[in-house]
Amino acid sequence: MEVLYPRCAGLDVHAETVVACVRVASGPTVRYEHRTVSTTTRGLLDLARWLATHEVTHVAMEATGVYWKPVWHVLEDQFTLILANAMHIRNIPGRKSDKNDATWIADLLAMGLIRSSFVPPAPIQELRDLTRTRTQLVREIRRHTQRLQKTLEDANVKLTEVISDILGTTGRAMLQALVAGETDPERLAGLAHYRIEASHEQLVEALHGRVTAHHRFMLALHLQQIGSLETAVRDLEARIEEMLRPFRAAIDLLLTMPGLKATAASVIVAEIGTDMTHFPTAGHLLSWAGLCPRLDESAGKRRSTRTRQGTPWLKTTLVQVAWAAARTKRSYFHGQFLRLKSRRGPKKAILAVAASMLTDIYVMLRDGVFFEDLGDQYFAQRDKARLTNRLLKRLRDLGVEVEIKAA
Repeated sequence: MEVLYPRCAGLDVHAETVVACVRVASGPTVRYEHRTVSTTTRGLLDLARWLATHEVTHVAMEATGVYWKPVWHVLEDQFTLILANAMHIRNIPGRKSDKNDATWIADLLAMGLIRSSFVPPAPIQELRDLTRTRTQLVREIRRHTQRLQKTLEDANVKLTEVISDILGTTGRAMLQALVAGETDPERLAGLAHYRIEASHEQLVEALHGRVTAHHRFMLALHLQQIGSLETAVRDLEARIEEMLRPFRAAIDLLLTMPGLKATAASVIVAEIGTDMTHFPTAGHLLSWAGLCPRLDESAGKRRSTRTRQGTPWLKTTLVQVAWAAARTKRSYFHGQFLRLKSRRGPKKAILAVAASMLTDIYVMLRDGVFFEDLGDQYFAQRDKARLTNRLLKRLRDLGVEVEIKAA
């Protein structure tokens, strides 16, 4: 097998140490040198100098949690770095050790057998940290809201049965009054906003419960936590808005697509960046996101077409915006969803819509063009004869004979 990189290195990265193996090929002779350094800044700088003395050009490492990031930041200015998926470079069973792992990575790198993972530039990485943290905080707010509901149910206060959002204007006012010691259902119901659909009698009946001091303490605790989390989310959103200024043109392009709002657009930019040269085709981006069927074929039989997990942050967001796009009337995605739902079911249909949206996003960011909606009648107009034959076959299956006349 041809050697692509005669002077390269493989790194086995851990939390406290990095085991490095330098592979130097000189004709048929291959020489290995190993070294173990700490993951402190001084240790990583010593590693960089040691690699430079061996005239190493390419360095590969595994994507192990977050431990690879400081190593990457120290070495990226001096060497061509390749981040490998740990699932793709497993060593031979029975030969597991840190030195053997580093040697194996170096051998695979020298032969060009490691596919590099996508590592965005530093501004995108910072934006990604912010959007992911915002998502986590919003999830935590939902968890505390569920704990609020659980506490209300324990106190037999059926507030969630008459108010859709207990953290809205009416819900917060009633919860704060409960924490302050108010137990009169009439007074609590009087705090309702005039736009609440529930009647005054329904509110009084729902608020007639058994609220103890323990319940008030728990309600106050969760409200305090929710308030702190909401403040943190607002600070994060302000920081995200500031970080998005260099990418405002890309955000404006994405906002022209049905179902995409500012929050989802910022997540998409943070996850895939704006430079589409990292992905040779839209299919590569779909595969990286986990939105295409897997290739699992043996003896001429396809054993599984399930999509892989992919990146959870991007895939989850795309599925959410796909539902919004599928509900947009007279849009291409609405027509695509209805067309596939009848044959493949809603789950596969919504994944197909998400894949189509990501394909369009790839083209929009690559070419700098706005989204052009083809309309929900695109599929019907694309192949009228095929659609006509399918409908006629359906009618014949129902026992109906139809005479065809041109309109």
